[in-house]
Amino acid sequence: MKSPVHRCRDVEHGRGQGRTGAGTSCLQAEQRIPISKDVITSSAASAMWFIRDLCGIVCAVITWLLVLYADFVVLFVMLLPSKNLTYSIVNGTLFNILAFLALASHLRAMCTDPGAVPKGNATKEYIESLQLKPGQVVYKCPKCCSIKPDRAHHCSVCKRCIRKMDHHCPWVNNCVGENNQKYFVLFTMYIAFVSLHSLLMVVFHFLYCFEDDWTKCSSFSPPATVILLILLCFEGLLFLIFTSVMFGTQVHSICTDETGIERLKGETGRWVKVPCWEAMQTAFGGPFSLSWCSPFSGLSCNRSSPEYVPVPQGKIIEEDVIEIPLN
Repeated sequence: MKSPVHRCRDVEHGRGQGRTGAGTSCLQAEQRIPISKDVITSSAASAMWFIRDLCGIVCAVITWLLVLYADFVVLFVMLLPSKNLTYSIVNGTLFNILAFLALASHLRAMCTDPGAVPKGNATKEYIESLQLKPGQVVYKCPKCCSIKPDRAHHCSVCKRCIRKMDHHCPWVNNCVGENNQKYFVLFTMYIAFVSLHSLLMVVFHFLYCFEDDWTKCSSFSPPATVILLILLCFEGLLFLIFTSVMFGTQVHSICTDETGIERLKGETGRWVKVPCWEAMQTAFGGPFSLSWCSPFSGLSCNRSSPEYVPVPQGKIIEEDVIEIPLN
């Protein structure tokens, strides 16, 4: 059964006055103990995650087309017409490997559950199944009617509460959360490498064409070659700046154990922060190794459905702040 939305209020971890049940007075701020994210079961009952947002889908397609355009210009304008076979093979191989890793990271960031909280689990039966201690408090999201663990925020695009949500990125058509932040970091890193590599090759190709005949340095006409190279240079410079800033921002967020939305809302100091290296290991899935740079780590070919803990059904609780034990 669905709860009347107009009777719910958006309570962010004890801000504002919330009801704790019929005939129960409001809790003092120091009595409000948010439950850990580890208590809430994951919603990843399916192996596939995809957000049906038109703007995000268009942005994701544009991202792939821009990478493919860069690959086309690099191969057919600069490398294949080159007289230096070694130069063409080395740079072509390196560029395509980086482009492949960038697109693979983009796909993993887009199709990985960022840490969505089960929708509509704010029922008395489900809360009782968590076996929480008396005096603890659970918070209900009035928008998706789910129990919000600590450091979870609601995304209006995904229409879900996301654990450790940093932001919603239309370029990957997904939220960046605790489960897919690694892939988003890898995506920005590899795009920055691809952009830098393409810019260097454009500079060398311009120098080569100025020294040689323009009709011989490319299989296209000189005007078409110049236009294609200028567009690639503009694209590479723009994406190099953008992805470098995003990469630095994400690494800083991981090291400070503080997401972008938490900084924006001024929610710092509500949790015990972990050291930088420990936070990096948590985000990238273990001790430092080459798997940190791989978008395929954690990818399994096992088609069996993951273990799913059924959520006890029942009527959605109308209160935004619920005290344990329930009244």
